[in-house]
Amino acid sequence: MKIWGYWATLGWSVLAYFLGQVAATAIVLWWQQGNLPLLARTPYDAATVTLSVLALNPVTVAVLFIAVRLAGANPTEYFALAWPRPRDVATGVLGLVGVIAMSDAALYLSGRDLVTEFQLQSYTTAVGGWLPAMLFAAVVVAPAGEEMLFRGFMFRGFVQPGRPAWPGVIATAVLFAVPHVQYDWVGVAQILVIGLFLGWMRLRSGSTPLTFLLHALFNLEGTMETMVQVHYLAK
Repeated sequence: MKIWGYWATLGWSVLAYFLGQVAATAIVLWWQQGNLPLLARTPYDAATVTLSVLALNPVTVAVLFIAVRLAGANPTEYFALAWPRPRDVATGVLGLVGVIAMSDAALYLSGRDLVTEFQLQSYTTAVGGWLPAMLFAAVVVAPAGEEMLFRGFMFRGFVQPGRPAWPGVIATAVLFAVPHVQYDWVGVAQILVIGLFLGWMRLRSGSTPLTFLLHALFNLEGTMETMVQVHYLAK
């Protein structure tokens, strides 16, 4: 199987994400009828977040599929779309529980909120009707698109046979954390840790569906924490 080199992998990844962002911006501007001041005042509005995710990820993945086809490779093999072994699923779920527990403990002990302003604003503005769509976007679409990009396409190009794997794992984790500009530096650091964990599970299992499952569970847990904060702890 032909694999794109490091720089070509990075170039295709940036192009795919950029075109996805163009599509997301276009659909949000259409929805807001070009009202930029309103968009600036409510950047985390549920409709804005949901439409962005639903536009960004399919376009990104479509461009990556084109790149794989141009390489003459089998997309199933290139993206590592293989079912994980039960023991890897168990290891991944237990590991995820441990990572979340340590992360939440560190936030609590440092006096920081477990739920970010981004999570609170997007959830509270979704309760009026956008909640099902936003949950689908956050728990299914975003993890699927990001795993295809970072642990699928990018991992394949950065972690190649016969070469040390950890530089590639670290690089994909860093690049995974950087676009999460909706969080402060602590939140980005958390995303970096999750990225390292997901990269390790991808390396261990050879399965991108497993990293998607773990990513989806991570986002679901964050959503549940937000629900508890809004409905039970904010009063």
